[in-house]
Amino acid sequence: MIVAGVMSGTSVDGIDVSLVRVSRSSARAQPALEFLGHQTFPYAGDVRRRILVSMNSPRASVADLARLNFLLGELYAEAVLATQKRLRTRADLIGCHGQTLYHQGTQADFLGRRLAVTWQTGEASVIAARARLPVVSDFRPSDMAHGGTGAPLVPYLDFLLYRDRRIGRIALNLGGIANLTAIPAGASLNQMVAFDTGPGNMVIDALAEELFGQQCDLDGKIAAAGRVVEAVVSRFLADVPFFAQKPPRAAGREEFGREFAREFLHALRPLGAMRRSPFSGGTAIGVAPAVRKRDVIATATALTVRTVADAIRRFVPRKGNFKEIIVSGGGARNPTLARWLSEEVRTFGLALRSSDTFGIPSSAKESVAFAVLAYETWNQRPSSVPAATGAKSPAVLGKICYP
Repeated sequence: MIVAGVMSGTSVDGIDVSLVRVSRSSARAQPALEFLGHQTFPYAGDVRRRILVSMNSPRASVADLARLNFLLGELYAEAVLATQKRLRTRADLIGCHGQTLYHQGTQADFLGRRLAVTWQTGEASVIAARARLPVVSDFRPSDMAHGGTGAPLVPYLDFLLYRDRRIGRIALNLGGIANLTAIPAGASLNQMVAFDTGPGNMVIDALAEELFGQQCDLDGKIAAAGRVVEAVVSRFLADVPFFAQKPPRAAGREEFGREFAREFLHALRPLGAMRRSPFSGGTAIGVAPAVRKRDVIATATALTVRTVADAIRRFVPRKGNFKEIIVSGGGARNPTLARWLSEEVRTFGLALRSSDTFGIPSSAKESVAFAVLAYETWNQRPSSVPAATGAKSPAVLGKICYP
């Protein structure tokens, strides 16, 4: 079966579509994967801005949220159709993650109940009608209904791709949020450890846009020219409760979005140039030569590196013969982030590798993951990993819409 996997992540930079041939030799065998191709479709500026506003719930109207749901359905369908045309291959099934607007993986009080909740938008009925294919979507709620955090879900693919009888591997995805899957040598599916480590590109991107008018630190050039303010990195590592929280744990813009970026920027004042900050409602931020704007980006990059390394040190079991970290996601294309991370984890005896060397481009891995999860759901098989999410039992993930 050929499955189109569709992913738009917390960085809100665009839509990734991968076509994957998935098959099983028997009911008990693991799925076999053949990567057929991948394409990325950047969001238009006004669409990206609308999504970011919608993530800031006090500013989002119900009408606009409904409109965005249907708009994204149209955009996802167009992306799938364009990818099929370019690769000259038609899919049999679509697996669409949708755009996360809100994720609260742990229970909190609401109207007399304790609830964990999530919301991925992008109307699957529209995708199915436009692409004329069945669509599996809304993957996370089923795991949460079984007591899990709803994230991460990519460990199922990590296990298929990276498990090795002799060495342990850590699969690290550097998206808006960074998450890892630790697969000990010879591990079974329920022997893995997986969790979100904290910010990946999210804080870097927010500050690059605020200070430089860029969506990201392209090729890590700004951070490479800057100086890391170690005192600020150490302070946030010590003071942010999430970093000490034991797995299972999941994070999103609720933890590391605009408000966190504003607090991080405030900790690095005074800056080397006067300008007005959208984080502070347009009020001016301070002026002094002590910390330059490029130092802010360098320090945010160092925070990502240190939180990943700290999570490995604290929560990845020492047993397991871990030798490699396999990096994917947008952060894998940031040479400064990759170099600093390589230097940091070398002290643990770990070598950094790209997921590209395993046949899956780093930018395609998450969309491939949701193609595989959709295939398993279509065949009524569970694909959640309770060891990663904390669920009481494995779950068949997602809902199916027919054209």
